[in-house]
Amino acid sequence: MSRIAAAREVIAIANAMDAAGFALSKSGNASVRTEKGFLITPTGKPYATLTPRDLVELDMDGDVIAGKLRPSSEWRFHACLYAAKPDCQAVVHNHSPRATALSCTRRGIPAFHYMIAIAGGIDIPCASYATFGTSELADNLLAAIGDRNAVLLANHGVVACGPSLAKAWTVAKEVENLAGQYLDILASGLKPVILDKAEMRRVIAKFADYGQK
Repeated sequence: MSRIAAAREVIAIANAMDAAGFALSKSGNASVRTEKGFLITPTGKPYATLTPRDLVELDMDGDVIAGKLRPSSEWRFHACLYAAKPDCQAVVHNHSPRATALSCTRRGIPAFHYMIAIAGGIDIPCASYATFGTSELADNLLAAIGDRNAVLLANHGVVACGPSLAKAWTVAKEVENLAGQYLDILASGLKPVILDKAEMRRVIAKFADYGQK
């Protein structure tokens, strides 16, 4: 894929996050892996105004390969995910309302529903808090996410990754959906029945072969 095509795809996902109310105007960020590093949204520029030339290509150390604007302040955790997960080709980060609300309680989402497996694990954890844009936040994210492809960030939002931007975005949307359902259960005063680890492992195995080929 050419740099221009990749940039257009990133912009499309950024605008989709904005339209969904997950990353209003310019909050959150998105990136896609490139041959030399990754292409990421710039910091502080409304998504509706982005053009392909506005995106910034960085190497894994955060040095600019191409682009004139400053990259997203969260470039560090994008770089960490690409370095730690060879199958990760794209990363999206947003502040979707209900998942972010849950993150502010500093709790993750347990396996109250089998769709938790869309994130690749038996739960969706919440990473420990650290100031946005810091190496500490990137380290906390990696410690929490493990082999999953989604995680909450305490008092912050959601990060999802995957083999494509479309798939990372699909996971991010489902995390918001699950967070909303979980909050509704908690608000009702009832206690959800949590699926056990053995069942969640069976679901994860089925997900690996799910859908059309």
